[in-house]
Amino acid sequence: MENKPKNSILKWGALGVGVLLGVSHFSMIGLISSRKTLPEINLPIGPYTSYEVEAGHEGYRISYRANDPKVMTVQKDINKKGGFLGLGNNKTKVVEEYTVVGTQHIGGGSNEKKISAAQVECIEAIGSGKGTGRMVGASVGAAVAPAVTNIPFVGWVLAGAATMIGMNEGAEIGGNMVEDLNDACQVD
Repeated sequence: MENKPKNSILKWGALGVGVLLGVSHFSMIGLISSRKTLPEINLPIGPYTSYEVEAGHEGYRISYRANDPKVMTVQKDINKKGGFLGLGNNKTKVVEEYTVVGTQHIGGGSNEKKISAAQVECIEAIGSGKGTGRMVGASVGAAVAPAVTNIPFVGWVLAGAATMIGMNEGAEIGGNMVEDLNDACQVD
């Protein structure tokens, strides 16, 4: 029976040592987490800012830039139909530069976009070409219409559809032809 008191003393001793170690660990974690070795830095952070911070025990150094990058670019590759009757392809690469506030560098820094006289001439020429092409396409569609009008029940719908498809395709081809042949429409 002498073993039981020794076992209970060992159990209470082990429990006391465990509690002591647990309390000391919690207090050490609390001391480490509340200790401030580096200064607190409040930096203005936005979508167009960049900064570099070097911090140590002696202090810190900040290199900060607002509106970074100052000029941004957008590159677009535009594929357009070209050549005779729009059967070829023309590739145009457009590079636009702008600042953070969105002002593009076309037109002297103004937010308002202005079109040149050459662009106006190009727009008018394309509109004229589309009108002429629509008229020619309607003629071709109307020439096909009598062949499909004899189809029972849907002939009159198909005749109208043939005319409309001819008009739309003629307008597209006419606009593309004028754009390809007009010097004012050529991108520099």
